[in-house]
Formats: sequence, C-alpha cells, structure tokens
Amino acid sequence: MKKVINWLKNVRPVKILTVFLAGIFIFLTQACGDPGIAKQPPQPDAQTPYTKRYDPTKDYPLSSPAGGINNFSDVDPRARGTEKAANDKSEALSKNAQKNVDEKGVKSPGEYIQNFQQGTPLGERAKNLGEDVGSSAGEVGEGVAKGTKRGIENIKENTQNAAKSLTKNVQRAGEDAGKNIQRTAEDASDAVNRTVK
Repeated sequence: MKKVINWLKNVRPVKILTVFLAGIFIFLTQACGDPGIAKQPPQPDAQTPYTKRYDPTKDYPLSSPAGGINNFSDVDPRARGTEKAANDKSEALSKNAQKNVDEKGVKSPGEYIQNFQQGTPLGERAKNLGEDVGSSAGEVGEGVAKGTKRGIENIKENTQNAAKSLTKNVQRAGEDAGKNIQRTAEDASDAVNRTVK
C-alpha cells in the first residue's frame, strides 16, 4: 500500500495531462483526418465497369475454315508469308522433277529398264554397292569402338569420384563425431559447475 501511495506522490499532474492530450490528439487526427485513405484505389481508365465480356453462347467467327486438322489451317496466322514461300518452293521442285522426267525421255517402265541397262554395268554396280556397305559397316564399327572407349573412361572417372567422395564423407563424419564428443563433454562440465555452485 505504501508503494502505491509513494507512486501516486511521484506522479505529476503535468505528465498525466501530457499523456491525456496526446491521446486526444491521436484520436482526433484519425477520426477527423482525410477520408480518402479508406477509399477504394482508383480503377484504370481503360477498363470501365461495363466492359463487354466474352459470351460463350454467341458465335464468334475467329477465322474461316481452311482445311487441315479440325477444319482450320495448321499454320500460325502470323506465318502466312512463310506458308506461301513453302508452297512456291514445293511447286518449283515439282516442276523441276517433271522437267527432269521429260528430258530423260522415260515414258514407261520398260523405257526405264532399258535406260537402266544401258547405264553402269551390273558388275560395277555390285562392286559400288559392296564398297558402300563396307564403308558403312566400318563407320558403325568405329562408332561402337569410340562409344565403348568413352563409356569405360566414364566408368573409371565415376569410380574415382565415388572413392574421393566416400573418403571425404568418412573424414567429415569423424570430425563431426569428435566435435560432438567435445561439445558433450563441455556441456557435462558446465552442468557439473552449475550444480556445484
């Protein structure tokens, strides 16, 4: 009780008045301040609240059917020029192939056989075919040998890396165990010192 009476004697009316006036000032500034603080943020001018929205019940013709999958063009509309260039190139290649056929004078399968027989002799064709097959087989063999050699090198590297990482992990585990033992001993000595005191 004496403490409360002493505290009341030490409290000065000026301090109480200051705290009271500060509270009223804060209350009035919040209650009578700018109401714009609590307003909604301004909406962008480009979008009005009555913007026309997509209605799935209406039919919106996005593009005209042009064939292809789902009856529309398979090409991106932004690439129309590229599609036209590809079509022109295919037509030019088709015309070139037709011109080559016309120049060779092949009008029937019989003529094609006759032209084929008049070309390179059969023995030389077989020899060329054998050389092509032999070179292809040699290339495949070289590729397999190179791939096998590289695979063995990768296995060696992986084994060495695994051994290095294993020794590092064992070393780290030993260091961590030593640190843990030291911390445990320090904690025990601290606990003993505290109990002794």
